[in-house]
Amino acid sequence: MSEWAVILGASSGFGAATAKELARSGLNICGVHLDRKNTLHIVQEVVGEIEKSGQTALFFNMNAADAEKRADVVAQLKAEGGRVKVLMHSLAFGALRPVITDDPADALTQSQVEMTLDVMASSVLYWAQDLYFAGLLQKGSQIFAMTSSGGHRQWRNYGAVSAAKAVLESSMRQLAYELAPKGIAANTLQAGVTDTAALRKIPDNLLMIEHAIKINPSGRLTRPEDIAKVIATIGLSEHTWMSGNVIRVDGTEDIVG
Repeated sequence: MSEWAVILGASSGFGAATAKELARSGLNICGVHLDRKNTLHIVQEVVGEIEKSGQTALFFNMNAADAEKRADVVAQLKAEGGRVKVLMHSLAFGALRPVITDDPADALTQSQVEMTLDVMASSVLYWAQDLYFAGLLQKGSQIFAMTSSGGHRQWRNYGAVSAAKAVLESSMRQLAYELAPKGIAANTLQAGVTDTAALRKIPDNLLMIEHAIKINPSGRLTRPEDIAKVIATIGLSEHTWMSGNVIRVDGTEDIVG
C-alpha cells in the first residue's frame, strides 16, 4: 500500500521542511501551495529533494481554501491509491491589520477576518472531511496543524491571525474527538518563533526574533527542521492514543517567555 503525506503550505517554512523529511522517511508527498512566478523556483527545489529521495511529488499551485480545487486534489490522490498517513496544515495567509484605528479605512474588515479564519483555521476541517470520506484517512493516520503562542498572546496587527490560531486549535480538538474511534490522531504543534517568510510579514518581527533568542535556554530560534523531525517521529507511528493536544515544539520558549 502506498503511503502519502498531504501538506498544505508545502513550498516553504514548516511545510517544505516536513515534506523533505517525510520523503526521506519513505512517504510520497502531495503538496498544496500558492506561489507566484517569482517563487516557483523554490517549489521546484522542494520537489527535486522529494524525488531525489525516491518518492513521488504531486504538487498543486492553488488556493487551499477553494472547495472545488480541494475536491480535484482529493480525487487525483484517490486515483493514486493508498493511504494518507500524514495530513499537515501549515497555511500562513491572513490579514495583518489593527482592529481599532483613528481612520476606519485602515482597520481590519469583516471580509479580511473571515478570509483569515477560513484559510488559517477552518480549512483543516474541510480537508480532513474530504480525505476521510474518500477513504484516504484510515486507521493509523495522523493529522497535524501548526499554531503558535499567538493563539493565546497578542501582538500589533495580529488580531485576525491570533483568532485564527485559537480556532485552529479548537478545530483540531474536535477532529481528535470525532476521529478517535477510527484510530486517527489529530494534534496541534505550537512552534516557537521561527524565521520564516510568514514571520517576516508580522510587524516588529525583528523584536520578536531578538526576544525569542534572548529568553530561550538554547539561545536560538526554532527551526523548520525541528518541527519536521517531530512530525516524522509521531506521524510515522501507528500509535494514535496521543491525540487532541497542543504540543509545544519550542525548546521551552513559551514557558519562560
